[in-house]
Amino acid sequence: MGLPLMINDDDNNNKVELSRVAVSDTHGEDSPYFAGWKAYDENPYDETYNPSGVIQMGLAENQVSFDLLENYLEKKNPEGSLWGSKGSRGFRENALFQDYHGLKTFRQAMASFMEKIRGGKASFDPDRIVLTAGATAANELLTFILADPNDALLVPTPYYPGFDRDLRWRTGVRIVPIHCDSSNHFQITPEALEAAYETARDANIRVRGVLITNPSNPLGATVQKKVLEDLLDFCVRKNIHLISDEIYSGSVFHASEFTSVAEIVENIDDVSVKERVHIVYSLSKDLGLPGFRVGTIYSYNDHVVRTARRMSSFTLVSSQTQHMLASMLSDEEFTEKYIRLNRERLRRRYETIVEGLKKEGIECLKGNAGLFCWMNLGCLLNTKTKEGELELWDVILKELKLNISPGSSCHCSEFGWFRVCFANMSETTLEIALKRIHEFMDRRRRF
Repeated sequence: MGLPLMINDDDNNNKVELSRVAVSDTHGEDSPYFAGWKAYDENPYDETYNPSGVIQMGLAENQVSFDLLENYLEKKNPEGSLWGSKGSRGFRENALFQDYHGLKTFRQAMASFMEKIRGGKASFDPDRIVLTAGATAANELLTFILADPNDALLVPTPYYPGFDRDLRWRTGVRIVPIHCDSSNHFQITPEALEAAYETARDANIRVRGVLITNPSNPLGATVQKKVLEDLLDFCVRKNIHLISDEIYSGSVFHASEFTSVAEIVENIDDVSVKERVHIVYSLSKDLGLPGFRVGTIYSYNDHVVRTARRMSSFTLVSSQTQHMLASMLSDEEFTEKYIRLNRERLRRRYETIVEGLKKEGIECLKGNAGLFCWMNLGCLLNTKTKEGELELWDVILKELKLNISPGSSCHCSEFGWFRVCFANMSETTLEIALKRIHEFMDRRRRF
């Protein structure tokens, strides 16, 4: 073997180049949203070993009903996590299974579960379900299918900070914000829709669709039925798509307060209207299983389903995961009990944090869903600017040791709002977080 080639580090021409995607800053991870996670990772709170550490309130993770899952998988149905009654033959079938469609039993179980959490008000065809490795992959895959580089999706603000990465980074697609404000509880208006569309058109950007989260992340509130109808009418008039990310649909505190876009589509016969609607779902939030990486695309467009299935080869769900979850989701007694208790527990947890904040004079947007509340600290800002908001966020992170997400990281047009997660911790930890806020507010009142 010869000696390695000596390269002069001062010679820029000899530097190995990377792709435009690799060096792009559209990954979005320079946001305070991700900076807060880093601060938590470096000094995580632990009740015993690090009681003065950072409490993670920036992670929308559902742990309030994890005991139900553990009890089912480990005690009531241990074979569901292995290979069932087929033994080694079952192992062979699943180990060699590679069909991009996914296990039929799992797609049927997913369709049934999606119907249950919508109270049977919408039906889902298992053959229209495309499996992906989580909702992140589902949203990106849909973006690849519906839009070309430099096209745009309209997204209402405030929105999930991860969309800056998920929708833009690898696809080259842009996000044009639909600016919403607190005057109507951040609901989307026809005027805001038109303004966003015109902003894109004035910049010679082609709009390919509208993407919403329902229930909203970060607002923790459902989208009204009339707003959904207006959105679909808008998309028909502009001849664009409507993507509804409904990963928190089973986390609505009262089922009657949620309307899925699927319910609206159910009553439409015109195929040209239906085929522009696509739904994203996942088991990461409602079931609290983010590590399993199970997401779905449900589309009313045959071409989108076929293309998504072909592209899903880059983001498959393991056969073992499908097998285990098919067993659990097919158990009607368990799923009905889980959905009911999970809603009740989330509602109680939400009431705990909102009432605790209210005692300190802190108001939150009225919410009815999700794993977080939308907290208004506008009265504490030194200046009603992004800089003023981030200054307060820095104090909360470094002095209170609470990681919450500033509204500006969600592209909120009003400064002083923060997303605060409450379902990824014990009740004891939540009480400690509220105690830190009480002490902080008490100091502010004295000075």
